[in-house]
Amino acid sequence: QVQLVESGGGLVQPGGSLRLSCTASGIRFSVNAMGWYRQTPGKERELVARISSRFSTYYVDSVKGRFTISRDNAKNTVYLQMNSLKPEDTAVYYCNLFPYSTYWGQGTLVTVSS
Repeated sequence: QVQLVESGGGLVQPGGSLRLSCTASGIRFSVNAMGWYRQTPGKERELVARISSRFSTYYVDSVKGRFTISRDNAKNTVYLQMNSLKPEDTAVYYCNLFPYSTYWGQGTLVTVSS
C-alpha cells in the first residue's frame, strides 16, 4: 500500500523559510520521479517542483530561485526547501509521484502571513 506522509508546514512571515519533508512507503522510491504540489481553496492542485530519479529538477516559474527540491533515496524522502516565502505561497502542499498517482497524503499547510 502506497503511503505519502508530508510534514514541515506552518505559519511563517513573508520572507521567511520552511522545509517540507515527505516520506514514501509502498513504492520503489529511487526509480520514481517525485513532485511537490500545492492547492488553495477553489483552485486546482498545481505542480510546484519535481525531481527525477536522476536528480534533474523542474520548477514552476513562480517559485524559481526561491524553492529547492531534493531527495534522499536512502530515507525514501523528498524535501522542499522554501525561501523568501510570499503570501501567495500559502497553500496545502502535497507530495506525490510525477506524474501523480491516485495516492495522496494528508498534505501540510503552509501559511505565509504577517
